[in-house]
Amino acid sequence: MKPTISSLNEIQLLVDSFYSKVRNDEILAPIFDSKIKDKWPDHLEKMYRFWQTVLLNDRTYQGSPLLPHLELEIEEIHFHRWLELFRETVEENFSGEIALEAIHRSQKIAEMFSLKLTNYKRRYGT
Repeated sequence: MKPTISSLNEIQLLVDSFYSKVRNDEILAPIFDSKIKDKWPDHLEKMYRFWQTVLLNDRTYQGSPLLPHLELEIEEIHFHRWLELFRETVEENFSGEIALEAIHRSQKIAEMFSLKLTNYKRRYGT
């Protein structure tokens, strides 16, 4: 049986496994690498805190997750691939309610980001 997501250790496994896939993905790697460059350890730490806050209700993340994405060239294909890899990572590594919640939250985050980025691009022409 796969473990549940119940602590920072599982969050770190989720984030590390997911971003390992992202960094090797022909669709997503160029987008992430163009922004993050050599700051992957910092990004991963931020993502640990983000998902720890979202899934475990441990308030360790502060900030606006949308802002760093506003200037990126992100299209629907990127959101679809991000969701595909995220779901795959969760399903490969975890079971239980919080794993299902992780998938649900990722879908809601992608929907919100897609809508807000589309509106931002329409408004500011980027």
